[in-house]
Amino acid sequence: MRNRLVVVFAVAVGLLMSVPLVAHHSGAMLYVEETVTLKGTVTEWLWSNPHCLLRIDVTGEDGQVVSWFAETQAPNTIYTQGYRARSFKPGDEVTLTLQPAANGGPYGILSQTVFADGTTLGGTGRGGGAP
Repeated sequence: MRNRLVVVFAVAVGLLMSVPLVAHHSGAMLYVEETVTLKGTVTEWLWSNPHCLLRIDVTGEDGQVVSWFAETQAPNTIYTQGYRARSFKPGDEVTLTLQPAANGGPYGILSQTVFADGTTLGGTGRGGGAP
């Protein structure tokens, strides 16, 4: 009887711990069906788990500079798409395609990268490539 109680308790704790993990991967804050294309200058590339983060400065038509954040999947996932820890360095000119945030903020999931020399990396977003 005691072993059975321990097993039930362990399963219950395991289920409760898994709920935050499922919620973490929600895409509800994004326009998964829409994309936006931005041309800008890389200011930071963070290659880390659980997601990589690219920051670029984009100059708008009004001359204002806005820092945009592009999130990717984990390094082991985007590695197959050609991304590497040294793919970006500050000052690189890039054109990004993002699935933008629903609230209109300067954030999105990276779908594709085009470098100044025409090299293209892609497929990191939820709707445009690898999940």
